[in-house]
Amino acid sequence: MASPVEVQLILADAAQANGGKVSMLGAGWSVTGTPTAPQAVVGLLKVPWDRANEKLPLNLQLVDADGQPVLLPGPDGVLDQQVQFTATVEVGRPPGLTIGTPIDSSFTVNVQPLPLAPGRYTWRLEIGGEIISTAFGVVA
Repeated sequence: MASPVEVQLILADAAQANGGKVSMLGAGWSVTGTPTAPQAVVGLLKVPWDRANEKLPLNLQLVDADGQPVLLPGPDGVLDQQVQFTATVEVGRPPGLTIGTPIDSSFTVNVQPLPLAPGRYTWRLEIGGEIISTAFGVVA
């Protein structure tokens, strides 16, 4: 069985990944108004040594209080679309790293304002067989 990937999810007003580090503005909020302000979801990862050079699929999805995907009108109001982002994470072992040391990685997803109804929402991340989430409230 593969070792779990350690993940921290952080909500911020904006974020930028650069050279393996993340710069965040307004990090750590959990309540917003509607429509939401621009926001960023930041993932700080510690990939286990035994999972280096493994492609880890990443799926970040916004779900409502019932765990159902949030659906918003698509371009020109054509089809409802899920608020979801997918990617693949793969890290290598830097030369000279001590055997067994977890490898740092990160990602940022900047999200435009969303017309969410008041209530509770969760960003749900699936990566490497793990599910991690962080919730926030939307008020009128």
